[in-house]
Amino acid sequence: MPSAETDRPAKPGQPDPWPDRLIRPGSSSSVQLGLRNLYILPSSFGWLWLLACAVLYLMGIGGASSGALLLAYGGLGLFLLAPFLTQFNLQGLELRCAEPVAGFAGQPLAYPLLAHSTIERLQLRARFRHETSGWSGPIPAGVSRLAIPWTPPRRGLHRPGRLRLESRAPLGLFVCWTLWEPEIPQLIYPARRPGSVAPVLMPQAESRAQQSALEHSRGSEDWQGLSPHRPEEGPSRIAWKQLARSGTALSKRFSDQQPQATWLSPDPALPLEQALEHLCDRCCRLAAEGTPFGLVLSSGDRLHAASGERHLQRCLEALALAGAP
Repeated sequence: MPSAETDRPAKPGQPDPWPDRLIRPGSSSSVQLGLRNLYILPSSFGWLWLLACAVLYLMGIGGASSGALLLAYGGLGLFLLAPFLTQFNLQGLELRCAEPVAGFAGQPLAYPLLAHSTIERLQLRARFRHETSGWSGPIPAGVSRLAIPWTPPRRGLHRPGRLRLESRAPLGLFVCWTLWEPEIPQLIYPARRPGSVAPVLMPQAESRAQQSALEHSRGSEDWQGLSPHRPEEGPSRIAWKQLARSGTALSKRFSDQQPQATWLSPDPALPLEQALEHLCDRCCRLAAEGTPFGLVLSSGDRLHAASGERHLQRCLEALALAGAP
């Protein structure tokens, strides 16, 4: 007997469980569940229920027992009513893609969905293809936010794949489900793996200019003293008020000088993906220490040295998309 019992996800490289392999789900940013995209079959418990009704019916006929016949007819009537109740728990539900948050490859992430419902939905379950874990719970009336777990295998812009949303409520005799592929991709950073990176030696003039820009970007006016201005320090260090008063160019001296910027590049002796993973881990470590750093990628792209959370995000985005067409 066919069954829609597909609790065990297919492993990567294996075909989808029947009957999902016969369905070609659509890809979109939103979907509204209705008769055209809902599928329903008896569950394993439903087939056992139907078998029990048949046994009761045969016992009632053979033993001339009206009680057994009454139980058989009642069970059959409940079995025929169950598919409508189960389908109504999903019909009319609308799902939309929310803005996914970036994460690291190889680590569990949450893909966000917005569920719009005019009524309260009983227990539902959702899981992406080939994932061992998923989301489950009821959906109240209104707008709800669902976080469906998945683990991206590699960096880049990736979609989580096919989503299966199913319901067995309220009786568990039938499984009603839908298949849908959210089309909004999620940015995946390289996996963090400690390892070697290639340091970059910047020209002395450019290094001084970068250092001056870093100190100027701090926006600090708590300078501790003045000294004669040197041309290589740039105009950002000039004490303009003192220059207007005395006509002499003086440079501000800070007691807490900005740390020397570190320039990094992928290790050319390693495969690109492994080198980017090492570089990703080094960037995260330097950002946590507050050390300014810059990147010079293999494609020639350069991210100027800076520090802070926003700079780290820009660097991670560059590493995630490195080499992408």
